[in-house]
Amino acid sequence: MSVIVECPNCGQKNEVEADKLKLAKCGTCHESLVGEDVIPATMSDSEIATSIESAPPDKVEEVDTDAWAAKIGDHEEQLKYVNQGFWSKVRKYAGKVPFSHEAVSMYYCAMDPNTPTKVKATAIGALAYWILPIDLVPDIFPVIGYGDDATAIFVAYKAISSHITDEHRDKAEAFFAR
Repeated sequence: MSVIVECPNCGQKNEVEADKLKLAKCGTCHESLVGEDVIPATMSDSEIATSIESAPPDKVEEVDTDAWAAKIGDHEEQLKYVNQGFWSKVRKYAGKVPFSHEAVSMYYCAMDPNTPTKVKATAIGALAYWILPIDLVPDIFPVIGYGDDATAIFVAYKAISSHITDEHRDKAEAFFAR
């Protein structure tokens, strides 16, 4: 069985037999494709357990949400923008985009005073992206035009789904039932 290995030195992709990986050299720069510290595939379970137990703990890095918020703009401005354009966009495109129910649920979540600020910022940021007339893939292109919007909505929805309550979903359903 062969595997594709990217050379750490020059970036060239090399096809190598899996059982000869430890000795493999790059076809372009002739440097070794794997370092000496690579764990061989023949380690026993106890050897793997020992190496995991003796490894230093992973450092968990905190994400500075305030720094990210500063990069994407003022939350209050985004909120105002979403409030002004959201309902007209939903009414216009509700039947054309498959994520409209999620978007409306996110809107109600963002407007809920009990929702944490970071969750509101995530929802408002994704909704603002959907409303923006200019985005990564313009909405005038059928099908693919909403791909980037759908991605923004679904990623945000997934990230905040534990904060989207049945009440938010019920309000969204009531909106579409009208």
